[in-house]
Amino acid sequence: MGIVAGLDSSPDFTRIVVCDTDTGAVLRQGYAPHPVDTPDGAARPSDVDPQAWLLSLGEAAGGGLLEGVQAIGVSAQQNALVPLDAQGNTVRPAMVGGDKRAQVAAADLIDGLGGREAWAQAVGSVPQAAQPVTKLRWLAKTEPENARRTAVLLQAHDWLVWQLLGRPVRRTTDRGGASGTGYWSAATGGYRPDLVELALGHQTMLPEVIGPSDAAGTTPEGLLISAGTGETMAAAFGLGLGFGDAVVSLGASGSVMAVHPEALADTSGMITSLADATGMHLPVVTTLNAVRALRGTAELLGLSDLEALSDLAMKSTPGSHGLVMLPYLEGERTPNLPHTAGMLAGLRRESMRAEHLARASFEGMLCGLADALDVLRNRGVEVRRVFLLGQAAELPAVQAAAPMLFGAQVVVPQPADYAAIGAARQAAWALGVSQGTLDPRTPPVWQGAAAQVLDPGDELAVGQAVRQQYVSVREQTHPGAFRA
Repeated sequence: MGIVAGLDSSPDFTRIVVCDTDTGAVLRQGYAPHPVDTPDGAARPSDVDPQAWLLSLGEAAGGGLLEGVQAIGVSAQQNALVPLDAQGNTVRPAMVGGDKRAQVAAADLIDGLGGREAWAQAVGSVPQAAQPVTKLRWLAKTEPENARRTAVLLQAHDWLVWQLLGRPVRRTTDRGGASGTGYWSAATGGYRPDLVELALGHQTMLPEVIGPSDAAGTTPEGLLISAGTGETMAAAFGLGLGFGDAVVSLGASGSVMAVHPEALADTSGMITSLADATGMHLPVVTTLNAVRALRGTAELLGLSDLEALSDLAMKSTPGSHGLVMLPYLEGERTPNLPHTAGMLAGLRRESMRAEHLARASFEGMLCGLADALDVLRNRGVEVRRVFLLGQAAELPAVQAAAPMLFGAQVVVPQPADYAAIGAARQAAWALGVSQGTLDPRTPPVWQGAAAQVLDPGDELAVGQAVRQQYVSVREQTHPGAFRA
């Protein structure tokens, strides 16, 4: 029995959990915001000095939080690119977040390799503005001198692990983080240096991809540091996902991912083929519209918050009296309709009531995510349970409709920093392997997340009818656009 720590460096803060190696029970935790000045109402900055992550880490670990800890795992925001020069110094601030500056660069890269299908076959994803490969193209076009000086490419968790180890010559990453770069293939398990050259104009040093239970190294004080991974993979690991489990994440946009034994190449580009933190795969399907559809409806109805919208929706009935909302308010990615708009169908005198519009917004959002789930199901991914994440998962209107529309048991985990817990579980795995007490192929079994479990029960047929109502409107409006 021992204790390990998991560190989650998100875009806004660092959270550290200290866990029991045997059970996963959280013994203590620390928190600190990143010292990045973002005025109220302003967008999160696209460029961040990575030293801010270290300062936040140090503050979160204060007060003897890490006393007695034997190993640390690191989870960090994905898509944050840290370009280093030949001496290991940052060439410029880290490029983080969605980074809309890179949208033109994404289109350039897609054309440069011969189209979306060529990218999907090469690395399992089509370049998006957020991805490191796309940021490299932006750097080459916009800051050519910085591009020329770039000799090493790291992501946020790679850089933090490297710093914790004292900046050794060896630089490492893991399969999960590498799979999101746009220049590493989850299917082949190898880098595509030619794609780095296509984007940046020259090749660079790339971190060594180590195994899920491998250690990146040991600090001079004897603290073992595990491989680390991206936030998505760490959260999946912290939740304890296995085959048959999917995660639906409700943010302004939405995402659906599931554990699968193999990489899924998708020539349409709807599936992003990521690797997980255990040696398996995490195919991901993204929608551009989730909670933003709810917020837009609440504003239209003059409601103060989503709780009020949910209360109103619960006064309606499944199917919203025939009212159907296609929630494509920002265009849509699944299906690929970037220039479309949302719409309401089924307007009749009896359906023109506020509660039916409220219910239609919830059903439209969830049916859009059910479409994304079907993309995975139709590629052979088994979905028996759906973990529902995000603040909106707590809303009664979501919990009432999700099981029947997803056609599966829905699990709403108790709020927790599952990315930090996943990082700690990875640290426990690496520690156990180093001590000879754990199998490098089998992670430690920790207590599952405390959760509310919702079954579709007798309402499954009702949910199928609501889905069919939605699908009919979608197909009439955008015939052939959705190829699940």
